[in-house]
Amino acid sequence: MKFELPQLGYEYSALEPFLDEKTMEIHHSKHHQTYVNNLNAALEKHPELAEMTIEKLLQSLDTLLEDIRMAVKNHGGGHFNHSFFWTMMQSPQQGGGGEPQGMIAEAIKNSFGDFTTFKDSFSKASLSVFGSGWAWVINENGKLEIITTSNQECPISKNQKPILVLDVWEHAYYLNYQNRRADYISAWWSVVDWNAVEKNL
Repeated sequence: MKFELPQLGYEYSALEPFLDEKTMEIHHSKHHQTYVNNLNAALEKHPELAEMTIEKLLQSLDTLLEDIRMAVKNHGGGHFNHSFFWTMMQSPQQGGGGEPQGMIAEAIKNSFGDFTTFKDSFSKASLSVFGSGWAWVINENGKLEIITTSNQECPISKNQKPILVLDVWEHAYYLNYQNRRADYISAWWSVVDWNAVEKNL
């Protein structure tokens, strides 16, 4: 089974002006496609892994042979992380942004006290990632926690359940925001798809 680049649920321009069209196009069609291509190339030498899902591959890192483990961790992680990230967003016209409602709002309140505290904590965690990486919200037995990962590491490799993620690699924002990661993070809140986050919960 060859892995494929997933289609976005929106146009590259849909998240303007918060995430610009050119960045979205390059990020999806170039960066993500490269992870998919490299993962497929690495797996060609390991037909025994051909039918495993990306989730199963990443959950099996410790049991993989050394010559394929890093390729799965890096390229498989890049494929999973980006695939998950694209689903986190929606244009404001289609319901993106604002404050969460319903079950996810209640979970945030129970875990962090209120949405403002949660938003501030997640933004600080995203800003604190050194170099390239990701900020996540995971569901640990009904309790939400904020974690960060470096490069293309991802929570499912540790059997953690992610419900929200933000890509803070420079290629995710540099065309529009240059070195102003804080501005990118602030803008991103305007396109978070809370319905998708609640489904993950």
